Amino acid sequence: LHDALPISLLEQARAAAGADDRPRLAGIEDQLLAVSRDPGWRYVEPGADELETLLPTPTPTAPLDPADLADRQYGAWLGRCVANTMGKPVEGLTAAEVETYLRAAGAWPQQGFVPLLDQLPAGVSHLHESAPFAALGRFTAIPRDDDLDWTLVGLHLLETYGDSVTTGDIAREWLNLLPFTQTFTAERAAYRNLVRGLRPPKTATWRNPYREWIGALIRADAFGYAHPGDPGRAARLALTDARLSHVANGVYGETWAAGLVAGAFVTREPVVALAAGRSCVPDGSRLAEVLDGVSGLADEGASYQEARAWLDAHTGQYNWVHTINNAGIIAVALLWGEEDFVTTIARSVAAGLDTDSNAATVGSVFGALYGAAAIPAELRAAGGERLTSAVQGFDGIEITALAERSLRLAERSGAEVTL
Repeated sequence: LHDALPISLLEQARAAAGADDRPRLAGIEDQLLAVSRDPGWRYVEPGADELETLLPTPTPTAPLDPADLADRQYGAWLGRCVANTMGKPVEGLTAAEVETYLRAAGAWPQQGFVPLLDQLPAGVSHLHESAPFAALGRFTAIPRDDDLDWTLVGLHLLETYGDSVTTGDIAREWLNLLPFTQTFTAERAAYRNLVRGLRPPKTATWRNPYREWIGALIRADAFGYAHPGDPGRAARLALTDARLSHVANGVYGETWAAGLVAGAFVTREPVVALAAGRSCVPDGSRLAEVLDGVSGLADEGASYQEARAWLDAHTGQYNWVHTINNAGIIAVALLWGEEDFVTTIARSVAAGLDTDSNAATVGSVFGALYGAAAIPAELRAAGGERLTSAVQGFDGIEITALAERSLRLAERSGAEVTL
């Protein structure tokens, strides 16, 4: 943003918020929207229409071993559900707070679900509100979470509309399937805008300060499940979905995650899957810069600690729910996870920030890479391999049923290729 005007406005906004002066906040918002971008801005971040022309071309298909694909679909769902729960109680904590808590709980390095302490250690002011029902020994079904709800919504969209789904279709299904109170940040703003009569793409921008946060990224996986080996097709569906609530790096986060998941089904190497995801992010964007930086460190043989330090130094300015810093954490965990499920998930959680969302994406990719057997049996058993959900028609569904349904979508699409 150009000149120092926004800083003084933000200070005024803080004071107005403290006084619950909503008219004043609305006026400040209007002033902020009128501020121009610094002419020295060096990033190139295309809008959704231009991005569509930059995404990879859908790939010609060739058959994969059906049994292998079925196992990877099952693994992806299992990995997403288990890993999401491993990160849920410490969501929103800093890396230092996560380590402090887990050390106090005798669970550092993390080996499974987060234990619940009767008293928080010094240096940790709170746990996530889900901790009482998402901590070790506190659940018999996978706890409800928006990271899982959105994957179910994506599955429903593809089963109902196929690849011809439109952003308008998605908007209508949100209102039909999800309670408003179970949406957050950009999704809640877009949902509210829909109810007020706005239509996409205005739903993504009107009074939606969260439009480059992680909400779209966590909605991507079902599109990758439906198009294994075809990151271009998965990313196009993700773009159709993301433009309802996000812009710029918020949109790129979802196209990246969809391409990453799609790529994971046809390789055993995280670096190959990450390259598939990177092909779905526009060059010149801030997200591309961070992803390329992480990949460059891996190529140079940097240690996990060095990668984490680099990421903290280059993304520390972002909100803890932003797309860019959390995508970097996902990439680091996959590249330095040592091909072990617990180590990989633990490293995504140890970085703090949006721990449950990051762990869910990492777990999904890990399961798609290595199959169901790579996820420890004791972790799978703890949640009974079934989900608690706020999505209409999905509460209590078994993971095996979800895997069968996404496999049918993949078989219907024919997108079964080896990268």
